[in-house]
Amino acid sequence: MMNQISYKNRQRSDYWFSLGVFALVLFGLIMIYSVSKYLSLQVTNGASDKLYLMGQLGPLAIGIVVWFIFQNIDYHFWQKYSGTMLIITIVLLISVFLFGHSGSTSAQRWISIFGFHFQPSEIVKLTFLIYLAGWFSAKSEKAGGLNKNFWLFAVIVGLISFFLLEQKDLGTLSVIVGIAAGIYFAAGASLKNLALAGGLGTLLFWIAVKKEPYRMERILAFLNPENGSLSTGYHIRNALIAIGSGGLWGLGFGQSRQKYLYLPEAQTDSIFAIISEELGFIGAVFVIAAFTFLAIRGLKIAKEAPDTFGRLLGVGIVVWIAFQAFVNIAAMLSIIPLTGVPLPFISYGGSNLVVSLAAVGILMNISHQKRYD
Repeated sequence: MMNQISYKNRQRSDYWFSLGVFALVLFGLIMIYSVSKYLSLQVTNGASDKLYLMGQLGPLAIGIVVWFIFQNIDYHFWQKYSGTMLIITIVLLISVFLFGHSGSTSAQRWISIFGFHFQPSEIVKLTFLIYLAGWFSAKSEKAGGLNKNFWLFAVIVGLISFFLLEQKDLGTLSVIVGIAAGIYFAAGASLKNLALAGGLGTLLFWIAVKKEPYRMERILAFLNPENGSLSTGYHIRNALIAIGSGGLWGLGFGQSRQKYLYLPEAQTDSIFAIISEELGFIGAVFVIAAFTFLAIRGLKIAKEAPDTFGRLLGVGIVVWIAFQAFVNIAAMLSIIPLTGVPLPFISYGGSNLVVSLAAVGILMNISHQKRYD
């Protein structure tokens, strides 16, 4: 297959996708500075209003280097080690219980190595995606192999879900389940197994809610955000106030009121609400349109991949970025119950940014090798 791809075609990459990612990253830096100025002054006792902006520049530099490296690695390299990726996934998830700490929340999700803090679950999004793409590409080439292995697929996803539920990371779990469902669908799963997978997903959600009472509180706050007796309702109420007060054009850059410690996690999970408050409906539409553009261009890359592995890998990366953006934005708009996931390329957070840019590098390598019918 590789011999059938001309040198000229290998050198053509989808620079429009890259441009879209760069635009979102730059926009994210601007908004992180705007959102976190007051909090930075609080944390540094007035010494600096750029604490979080400077904190994001380091991971961005690492992420760009990783992007460049991964873009220049033939994506078939990952196929050779796709089975190993499952082992790495499980080791990363177990390491949180052995060496992790809770950070600023009760959830145990972080690991510190030589002063660097990162979330293994962010890396798991990529390693598990590579594993599924390799596994499904191998099974789809055998007659009935894909559907015959449904229960093994369900057990593997269930194992990953167990570790993430123990880490109280329902947000990351929802994204990983979305990735798994997207790859499974793209691989050609039967409607019967897709329906069965949907039923198991519903059961998994019910187990997650029953396991932690605060999740039921979030559902109740979603159904009735005006209920002042629910502490979770405070978060979504302030998010909706921020979005609603922005109007069409917004209050103006840097003029948010909710960022003054009213809206929790303003520079991370809730940054879309502040974008809507400062830049209005127009700014919110720009963000949604940018992610829609990336999804369309990314699916085009996946469609033109020269083999099944490249196609499934591309689909998984696009589903990851698009679905995570949807979950973040929909939660802020109270379309779905509140859950904590960062807005890709925009929210403050080094682990998410570095791993997301690594995934973009892989997608760009796939676009280098796209086929032409």
